[in-house]
Amino acid sequence: MSRPPLAREKVLDAFERILVDDGERAATIDATARAAGVSKGGLLYHFSSKDALEAGLIARLRSLADADVAAMAAAEEGPIGYFLRSSAMQNDPLDRAILATSRLAQGGNATASESLRDIREQWARTLSPHTVDATALDLVMLVSDGLYFNNALSGGSIPGPVPRGAAMDALVALVERAAKG
Repeated sequence: MSRPPLAREKVLDAFERILVDDGERAATIDATARAAGVSKGGLLYHFSSKDALEAGLIARLRSLADADVAAMAAAEEGPIGYFLRSSAMQNDPLDRAILATSRLAQGGNATASESLRDIREQWARTLSPHTVDATALDLVMLVSDGLYFNNALSGGSIPGPVPRGAAMDALVALVERAAKG
């Protein structure tokens, strides 16, 4: 598969950044073109409308999530450890795409909401064979949610605990013991 044109990626990066930093209403075609350093015509060459731009971002998210699921399934430490460790945001491309798509979902974009649900289901399907039952799977998913949420709060006014190093190792070991029965 060939790489997308650089200008197209710059536009998606700018759109994503505006969504995360300023919200869905601020992410207009004009603002995105300005932030990407391209003309409005240049943006429209790659994305014919705001709907197409949103679809491009959601496609980026799905591609990143597919790669994440593959990495999780192949992780040497196992899917549970990989999943929990990667739940503490690191401002990587997947994190930014999730946040930006969440902004679209909050703005009423049904495709964004569906994509986020689908990705969560992909993660659950990958983790399920490594858990004793549905309750254990819920435990893994909810601990992941808590890690992600608390990490997101640490950038704001209410810091949440985000274990690192030995503390993360201990948490992963505890959750794996519980999840595997």
